[in-house]
Amino acid sequence: MIEFATFFFVGALAQLVDGALGMAYGVISSTVLMSFGVPPSVASASVHTAELFTTAASGTAHIANRNIDWKLFWRLVPFGVAGAVLGTYVLTSIDGSVLRPFVAAYLGVIGVLLTARSFRKIPRAPTPMGLVPPLGAVGGFLDSIGGGGWGPIVTSGLLGAGGQPRYVIGTVNAAEFLVTLAVSLSFLLALLTGHWEEAGDLSTHALSVLGLIGGGVLAAPLAGYAVKAIPERLLLRIVGLLICGLCLQQIVSLLS
Repeated sequence: MIEFATFFFVGALAQLVDGALGMAYGVISSTVLMSFGVPPSVASASVHTAELFTTAASGTAHIANRNIDWKLFWRLVPFGVAGAVLGTYVLTSIDGSVLRPFVAAYLGVIGVLLTARSFRKIPRAPTPMGLVPPLGAVGGFLDSIGGGGWGPIVTSGLLGAGGQPRYVIGTVNAAEFLVTLAVSLSFLLALLTGHWEEAGDLSTHALSVLGLIGGGVLAAPLAGYAVKAIPERLLLRIVGLLICGLCLQQIVSLLS
């Protein structure tokens, strides 16, 4: 029960931040899982299982509130799915311990970028469609590799280029459900074909996954209130510093 309660809290906190910023649920959840010694591929599969529920809830809310730019959505999804499938294949093809230093470095970079972004003003302009394919492909790839690159890469990239926050965050969140579905199906295919050797560890983390699902789904409807109550820059600073701290913990565990 302690394990379930811990990840219930982590899932709720991560979803509140993700709902407010359009990013960080996967990064926070996967980083905490890996800090408990979970292999990267198992952490990614666990987080994407939980995200099937949380992204469905979040995407539905954004659709209901008309926060979706459908032209951006249909341009983003194919590249995000392709990148996610490729990343899953790479992640399940090698020993998870080999990836730990690279995942830690990636999380560190994301944490620094989010923190730095909170200190500067971002100009607003129409969403640059030419930037969408590479952002979607890289975001999908890193999302499957690190268990949470979709929001930080795609949302930050589009906002940094001047996209309107309401439609960028809403569209990226809605598209994330299909990207997450692609990753989950890829993990399932790798499991059924015997391509994924670490899959046996999944059953030992069932309570963690259930906790992430429960906390995330419960917090999803409350995320809208967090947007109104807490300034975007402060939220960015909090999550950026949190990810940097968790990254340092990963580095310490690798060196010990």
